[in-house]
Amino acid sequence: MIKLALDLGSEKRQIVAGIGRAYKPEDLIGLEIAVVANLEPKTLMGIESNGMLLAASADDGEPVLLIPQKEVPPGTEIR
Repeated sequence: MIKLALDLGSEKRQIVAGIGRAYKPEDLIGLEIAVVANLEPKTLMGIESNGMLLAASADDGEPVLLIPQKEVPPGTEIR
């Protein structure tokens, strides 16, 4: 599990995600990722998580983050 601090444009959020076997925390700094922000907070490993990142599952079961093809402002709506 990795604890992420995210900028959603209008607010900052903390998300806890089970991507630790595929990503190092330092490799995620500055990365744009897709998240679901309209969820009720959940406590994971004793830490409040306020959203969920979006990832595909590779053939080997490892998560693959969904990343925009072009740079977009923080908080851009996904449709």
